[in-house]
Amino acid sequence: MGTPKYDLIEELTWRGMIQDIMPGTQEQLNKEVTIGYIGFDPTAESLHIGSLVPILLLVHLQRAGHKPIALVGGATGMVGDPSGKSEERNLLDAETLQKNVAGVKKQLEKFLDFTCKENPAELANNYDWFKDMSFLNFIRDVGKHITVNYMMSKDSVKKRLETGISFTEFSYQLLQGYDFYWLNKHKGCKLQMGGADQWGNMTTGTELIRRLGGHEAFAFTTPLITKSDGSKFGKTEKGNIWLDAKLTSPYEFYQFWLNVADEDAERYIKIYTFLNREEIEALIEAHRNAPHLRILQKKLAEEVTVMVHHREAYNKAVTASEILFGKGTTEQLQQLEESEILDIFKGVPQHQISLDLLLSSSIIDFLSQHTQVFPSKGEARRMIQANGVSINKQKINESFVLNETQLLKNKFLLIQKGKKEYHLITVTR
Repeated sequence: MGTPKYDLIEELTWRGMIQDIMPGTQEQLNKEVTIGYIGFDPTAESLHIGSLVPILLLVHLQRAGHKPIALVGGATGMVGDPSGKSEERNLLDAETLQKNVAGVKKQLEKFLDFTCKENPAELANNYDWFKDMSFLNFIRDVGKHITVNYMMSKDSVKKRLETGISFTEFSYQLLQGYDFYWLNKHKGCKLQMGGADQWGNMTTGTELIRRLGGHEAFAFTTPLITKSDGSKFGKTEKGNIWLDAKLTSPYEFYQFWLNVADEDAERYIKIYTFLNREEIEALIEAHRNAPHLRILQKKLAEEVTVMVHHREAYNKAVTASEILFGKGTTEQLQQLEESEILDIFKGVPQHQISLDLLLSSSIIDFLSQHTQVFPSKGEARRMIQANGVSINKQKINESFVLNETQLLKNKFLLIQKGKKEYHLITVTR
């Protein structure tokens, strides 16, 4: 199989990406090129940033010279993994599941190299080996090798016994264990990786491989990522931060990383980027010397946005941030697409006005009576006289005349009141 390029476990340890590890795993990875896998649950059409850690584990595995297999759970997705869940999960119909599997596969192909000669990544779907297996065969050939006592001792099961766990979810660890056994037997896969909540399912797999095949297998987990305040990582008030640009725009994605706490940024830059140790330590030191510059957050946001989307999406996100929070120009504003304008200014007050009314209004009437940007004509006048009102990033005076050529994308005006308050005007025809 050849020799690996570097010590993967050592690399992952300094990055804070190792929690539980089976004895002998590091020795196995240093001895020879090893095939390793991670399973992805197709519960949605897109993965979110919680799934980014396992994806990056596979990328690290491949970079170290080993062979990664990304397993999409087309069969186990029908059952539902109880690990880390407090209640029974809704089961998906076959059509939704197929759609989700296709979406997840497409995303994984962005990160892993499936065409390199030495250790190309591989995609697998456990539906391929479960679809023709009968229930009787499964309980006879697999179920008899693992005791109920063994299954009950797993944390993922223990935590659910009080609230109730169905036989379907209880059996999940056997299904995941069989995945590892099947990949070991047919692909020579010796390693499984995953989040800390998967440890019980993973050790069931190594046990099955030992009992059914008489082989040695290995596993390690990475800590579940949390915020420094203990709250769940990867969620905002609006919900998950998705990897799909249609579900979470590159601008929102970029803003998420830009706004992480200092303490979190120090951990996340090790986990979510491929910057080397020297670069990261230099960034951390520079950040600690001048935390107000948010050096770590800016670098983290750049690296992750470029990796998940692309450089152009990152550049647009930076431009959007400049427009919203700082030095943005009229020219930058005019270059934005309609979807980007709506995305950036999603949270600001929005008003509508007809084109006819816009063209027949004085600037004072427009800002007070017709759009309520200001509560009164007097206040609008005072703010304009104090040089505190901009339209499309240009300061205006009382003699400013509104016309159709000023409209962004032929339908928007951006009003800035003071330093930070924005109003988006949509002009109807």
